[in-house]
Amino acid sequence: MHAELKELAREAGLTDTQTDALWRLSRGRETTAGRLAELLQCDASTATSMIDRLEKRGLVRRVPHPTDRRAKVVQLTPEGCALRDRVIQHTTEHSPFALLDHESRLRLHTLLREVIDGSRPTGQAAGVKDTVKEEQR
Repeated sequence: MHAELKELAREAGLTDTQTDALWRLSRGRETTAGRLAELLQCDASTATSMIDRLEKRGLVRRVPHPTDRRAKVVQLTPEGCALRDRVIQHTTEHSPFALLDHESRLRLHTLLREVIDGSRPTGQAAGVKDTVKEEQR
């Protein structure tokens, strides 16, 4: 986490893990405490304690799971969404990728998607082979 983002989290009274939790809860999927624990790579009791603290601050709420009566879904409150939006804005503005123009960001996104998906053989991604040949000359 960049120093500026840590400062923003500190100003909001959040730990790094709580900031990460807000980020992960913003992804739109229904998230239970157990799922959040998996995403944060911590045990369920740690995630539950963190959710308790975020809930006391009014940043998240627990609502009944739509299909599992035993589970609760953790959702951001409007206050949590506002704080998440500040974190996203800060991260976007201070990203090293902000220096790239729109076309370059799209190319980078395509390359990264190919790496993640494994959709092309090594060296075949978006003209990399030609670029390497030119650099070797």
